[in-house]
Amino acid sequence: MNDASDGFHAILRSQRVWDIELPAFDPLTAPPAPTALFHQWFAEAVAAGQAEPHTMQLATVDEDGGPDVRTLMLHGAAGDSWQFASHATSRKGRQLAARPRAALHFYWPACGRQIRIRGRVTAEPPAAARDDLHARSTGALAAALVGHQSEPLVSQEELAHASAAAWKRAQAEPDADVPSWTLYTLAADEAEFFQGDERRRHVRLAYRREPGAPGDGWVTQLLWP
Repeated sequence: MNDASDGFHAILRSQRVWDIELPAFDPLTAPPAPTALFHQWFAEAVAAGQAEPHTMQLATVDEDGGPDVRTLMLHGAAGDSWQFASHATSRKGRQLAARPRAALHFYWPACGRQIRIRGRVTAEPPAAARDDLHARSTGALAAALVGHQSEPLVSQEELAHASAAAWKRAQAEPDADVPSWTLYTLAADEAEFFQGDERRRHVRLAYRREPGAPGDGWVTQLLWP
């Protein structure tokens, strides 16, 4: 390896994980449905000072069956469903239209916790997308008005001009419509909650939706770390 590579690997190997006191998690106390546990863990991540706990990774599959992943924001979680938004014309929007299943991943190192969720994705009606967009900040509306997400960009100057025009319109028209803006709902059929342990005895609790299951229709299973 060259000096640059050696230096990188020296830095890489010097990194440590969870140099903090990790919270305990007793899976026997977990609620019967994953959304309730998600709400609890989210609140605890916020209390622990986790930066941007509402950001998550969304994994989709392209037309050739290749995986794709990106980070975006959670817009809601209720009733065993998680919501996010994007342009229907974006790469992720096109992939979801063709193959409407996806996975979400949350990582909160302040607590040593991860959450993985999988399920079918549907697009909400346009009115719901408008309400979602207009409940957010002026910056969010301006970014949506810029559009062209995932399309080739000629230069940063082109983006700067489009962004300036979008900000001006967003401030003048706070109810401006963006037809391609879409609110997506992922209806979970699997969810996994991972609690890290300093001795690597991690706790992994998996939820799986099963027709006919008692209570909320979920069954749980512990997994080896």
